[in-house]
Amino acid sequence: MDLQQSISDITDVSLILTGGVLSSNEAKNKNMVMSPISLHVVLSLIAAGSSGSTRDQLLSFLKSDSPDHLNKLCSELVSLLFAYGSAIGGPKLSYANGVWVDQTLPLKHTFKQVADHLYKADSNQVDFVNKAIEVVADVNSWAEKHTSGLIKELLSPDSVDNQTRLILANAIYFKGSWYKKFDEFLTKEDDFYMLNGSSVKVPFMTTKKKQYIRAFNGFKVLGLPYKQGEDERRFSMYFFLPDAKDGLLALVHKLSSQPGFLNEHLPFGKVVVGDFKLPKFKISFGFEASDILKGLGLELPFMEGGLTELTDSPQGKKLYVSSINQKSFIEINEEGTEAAAATAGKMRLMCLKRYKTLDFVADHPFMFLIKENVTGAVLFSGHVVNPLES
Repeated sequence: MDLQQSISDITDVSLILTGGVLSSNEAKNKNMVMSPISLHVVLSLIAAGSSGSTRDQLLSFLKSDSPDHLNKLCSELVSLLFAYGSAIGGPKLSYANGVWVDQTLPLKHTFKQVADHLYKADSNQVDFVNKAIEVVADVNSWAEKHTSGLIKELLSPDSVDNQTRLILANAIYFKGSWYKKFDEFLTKEDDFYMLNGSSVKVPFMTTKKKQYIRAFNGFKVLGLPYKQGEDERRFSMYFFLPDAKDGLLALVHKLSSQPGFLNEHLPFGKVVVGDFKLPKFKISFGFEASDILKGLGLELPFMEGGLTELTDSPQGKKLYVSSINQKSFIEINEEGTEAAAATAGKMRLMCLKRYKTLDFVADHPFMFLIKENVTGAVLFSGHVVNPLES
């Protein structure tokens, strides 16, 4: 397996997912954060339990040759990315998968082996028919535990009923300190210009220290590295700032529709900064991904008959994905970043310019990513349209 090419493919899929969510009606005019890698893992688990044309469509969407390739890739990526780093000076990072299956539906042995050994999933037999509310509470408790308390209600009480038969979930948590922290006493309020033409006063962090900034035709990119540990992982947060105050959607489209665009548009060297302003912000965001995924061409998992490799029961032939929910959180301040996401899929029956100095004034809507630079994996993505809205 060409790991670097495979992770590059995951990055492209992550940006397609990001573009789909950022451009959706529920996110277009709001602050948004998501974890494309968390959504990718849940789709990969669904692919492991699918067959026929449903499996083929999932593999094509996820840019993978086979379920085995996809499962091994997810396993390798987890071992590379999600080592607990804070003990050796790096970001704190954790990851977990969970499976909740109805007691009347034994998991197929091959799927259980994949879930247990490659995805390290916690498996739970539950009673959806009589105790759906208790199952929701258990899933939410699991998500809260694995996101350090940031995601408290992944599923609403009415999102699971007596027709639900299986839930596959993923949770991710990240906390990192900037390599060079911002001085809190330099943070000052100034105008942030929103998409509707109005402005609000928000707290901007600033600095005179050199920064990783690169200017392109129509936008600039800022890279803020996190304090690194003693291992090889290198995490950074990237801010994509359009030149035009209303240029966010056009920039999102560029980033999400052109394969390889991200790696070709990152800053690699420090420059002297002129005017530098970056707003502090805190975002909580949740969405249901079914319509977004269907709009991107992934339709068959939401139809009956393609998830035959999940269970050994005849009922398994009637399973379909009823919904995929994700909730995410991120906070950016002078110290660094804290972010978390949890995703649950429910199955039911049925040209570079060179400058001596560069300004970076993020006083209008922009996009951001948290990325591990050795592998290229994108952990979190989103956009800010009003830093005051949480």
